[in-house]
Amino acid sequence: MERGGGRMVLNAFDNSRTRFFHFLAIVIAGMGFFTDAYDLFSISLCTKLLGRLYYFEGDKDRPGSLPPNVSAAVNGVALWGTVAGQLFFWWLGDKGGRKTVYGVTLILMFICSIASGLSLTTEPKAVITTLCFFRFWLGFGIGGDYPLSATIMAEYANTKTKGAFKSAVFAMQGFGILVSGIVSLIVSAGFRHKYPAPAYQDGMVASTVRQADYVWRIILMFGAIPAALTYYWRIKMPEPPRYTALVKHDEEKAERDAQRVIGSKRFAVEAKLEQEHRPRERQPVGPTEEWGLFSREFARRHGLHLVATTTTWFLLDITFYSQNLFQKDVLTNVGWIPKAKTMNAIEEVYKISRAQTLIALCATIPGYWFTVALIDVIGRVSIQLLGFFFMTVFMFALAIPYDHWKMQDNRIGFVVMYSLTFFFANFGPNATTFLVPAEVFPSRLRSTCHGISAASGKAGAIIGAFGFLYASQSKDKTKTDPGYPPGIGIKNALIVLGVTNALGFFFSFLLPETKGKWLEEMTRKIEHHEPQKGRGGEILPPSRPPFDYN
Repeated sequence: MERGGGRMVLNAFDNSRTRFFHFLAIVIAGMGFFTDAYDLFSISLCTKLLGRLYYFEGDKDRPGSLPPNVSAAVNGVALWGTVAGQLFFWWLGDKGGRKTVYGVTLILMFICSIASGLSLTTEPKAVITTLCFFRFWLGFGIGGDYPLSATIMAEYANTKTKGAFKSAVFAMQGFGILVSGIVSLIVSAGFRHKYPAPAYQDGMVASTVRQADYVWRIILMFGAIPAALTYYWRIKMPEPPRYTALVKHDEEKAERDAQRVIGSKRFAVEAKLEQEHRPRERQPVGPTEEWGLFSREFARRHGLHLVATTTTWFLLDITFYSQNLFQKDVLTNVGWIPKAKTMNAIEEVYKISRAQTLIALCATIPGYWFTVALIDVIGRVSIQLLGFFFMTVFMFALAIPYDHWKMQDNRIGFVVMYSLTFFFANFGPNATTFLVPAEVFPSRLRSTCHGISAASGKAGAIIGAFGFLYASQSKDKTKTDPGYPPGIGIKNALIVLGVTNALGFFFSFLLPETKGKWLEEMTRKIEHHEPQKGRGGEILPPSRPPFDYN
């Protein structure tokens, strides 16, 4: 018996025009990434304030700062949660369905965003313990959102614009970073105006007003708002018909859901074309092969692809998260952000937020949208190679003459070059490492393999977050932050990141190009046939060749 219904579903989606539902799906999936980025990167705006509030030591030259173990936990615990969530939800997304799990992750993110700003007391240990506990589970929800958003958008998009659609979803991450800076700017500006205070060097205790404790809480809790606004639309989304047809083998439901998404008229057109242009003798390819992730068949077909997606994402996130979480330290070191003792606690939050917002606005967001515009023109692998190449060039250009950039007259040049590394990260591997795993693996393992790749990336993020924290310390023990051992210095840390980018460039050659190809074509589900001819010898419009349903 032929499975024509499933083939019609795939034809309908791959050949459909861009519709309102596609843009709605971009917003629904994109708001998840917006929330992910806001929650992950807003913490870097608050760590200096947390140090002043809860770890005041009375040093006249240095305000209070988080001890090394506390700083590592606060910055990194959400990343640990993200790895755990990716390794858990990739399996659940393929077994239980995309839609069900998609709602669960959003609820978890909403609850934990609110709870991250709460604590029963203002005693340092209780505050940090509560913060870390809920940020771990926040990361757990974020970990599930990553592979599901990528997979759902890949399965809804048409062939012509699937790269642009998925890039647009991922580009919402840039807006999350931008809005975290803007919210922090607004909150800190309001509190600074309402509760003026002297600089630390003019009044150590008075520089941190009691009301500053509300600032970091408001910033973190704001992340719950976009999650709440998106929940209704997520639960109303139908299960992707491609998943229903290929994995659940429920072609009737897949057809009903497809008609809801692209319209019954368009689906009827595809059904008619399918019947007219598909020869009667054409049959699905062989019996269903139930080979799994750890089988020899998977290793033969997709083993090298999985190595490439995990390795490049791992290397990219070492650099990407090092830069984003600790850009305030790098910019302070070159003098673009004033020294902490010349500011009060809330003013420091304001200056750090301003720097992050400017870089996001001028470099991060343009990089994302360059990818959206060009991903289906020049291809995924080309953009990834281009991004890794220029990240390597600019990182070495910053690191090797680092002492030159620290001179006052050269600081703007440093900031421009540093911003370009953000631009080419996003017009480059930060977008493509997210896109490719959603396109090269079979439907029943797509969420799984994307989750593994993303978890590998977050493992790199953990190394970047913890490693840069210690490695960037001065080699001179007298100049390190309190509690830290001597490191290799920011100059050498930037050189290490440059080498990491270069490795990412070379591993990118292992990736296949997916531009303009059906998902089933990339996963080797189809066989290629000669063009079909009509009764008069004319070549008929192409229909999808037969495929197996793995």
